[in-house]
Amino acid sequence: MSQFTQRTHAPFRYDIVGSFLRPAALKQARADFAAHTLSADNLRETENECIRRLVDQEIAAGLQSVTDGEFRRSYWHLDFMWGFDGIEHNVMEQGYLFHGEETRRDSARAVGKIHFTGHPFLEHYRFLKKITGNRALTRQTIPGPAQFFSELVRGKNAASLDQIYPDREDACHDLIKAYHDFILALYEEGCRNLQLDDCTWGMLCDTSYWKNQAGGEADVKSLQKLYLRLNNSAIAELPADLVINTHVCRGNYHSTWATSGGYAPVAEILFGQENVNAYYLEFDDDRSGDFVPLQYVSPGKIVVLGLVTSKQPRLENKAAIKTRIQEASRYIPLDRLCLSTQCGFSSTEEGNILTEADQWKKIALVKEIADEVWG
Repeated sequence: MSQFTQRTHAPFRYDIVGSFLRPAALKQARADFAAHTLSADNLRETENECIRRLVDQEIAAGLQSVTDGEFRRSYWHLDFMWGFDGIEHNVMEQGYLFHGEETRRDSARAVGKIHFTGHPFLEHYRFLKKITGNRALTRQTIPGPAQFFSELVRGKNAASLDQIYPDREDACHDLIKAYHDFILALYEEGCRNLQLDDCTWGMLCDTSYWKNQAGGEADVKSLQKLYLRLNNSAIAELPADLVINTHVCRGNYHSTWATSGGYAPVAEILFGQENVNAYYLEFDDDRSGDFVPLQYVSPGKIVVLGLVTSKQPRLENKAAIKTRIQEASRYIPLDRLCLSTQCGFSSTEEGNILTEADQWKKIALVKEIADEVWG
């Protein structure tokens, strides 16, 4: 019998972050729908078929927690934001600037008071739950409240938000309530594992962000406190059997990245004070820094080491990954560590630059290493 505690809820010893490469049939269906040559019903059926196949593949790969691959979304975050009352889909003058590439320019802007009265993701989860049955745990991924707020104050979006909410504290209140209401509705659908994807902390790890966007370290500290309050308030007073984890990275778009820097600048607040069960963290290259900041992770919390990259097809050396796991165990006991890819394979529908076969080889490698480390 393994000396390590057997995990019964996410994160599991070998795990995923959530998104998968979109199949060719799904990409074609989306293109046809955009060209008005395919109906919404036919697009939905193609999505359903692709998700059914994906879930079967996830289970066949040995994954204990499955997602719908985010196949119904264009973006990992914006589609969720567009689902709330008071939010519209808008296009910015410039996309996010990643390393050597600019993202598409879509965004989310406040045009009215932010409310939850229903959301497309509830139906999406209901379908996932139905087709999975009792074969695996079903996980819902959504952007964190801090990520949502950062989009509402991005560039010219801020002026629109201020028109609706002259006092931004009122905007925070409504955003927190909308999240809380959505999560409770998701719980009623049977969800017991929610993942908050949150790049805001990854941005704050980059000292150039301090200088170029946030106005210096003092302002960044204030942002950390705001982000913490938004996230913790939205997930407060929820059912005890709802497991809430978070994923933090530094951008994942078409195999490129947005920011660099270790977790030290945000570690005390993020790792010590955010009220989540586990952290899925990016550690696949030198941009992510060392493991020293893990010393601030609160007792009892789990850390999922994202040591296998989802950005490139090359398979990592098993021995090297095992060595890094042992290095991390100097700061977090091995029983509180897990392993995954550093991010999803397709944070946006463009996907990273690797094949579906490469994607499954990566997952197989994560499982193989985890089995050998934790038994």
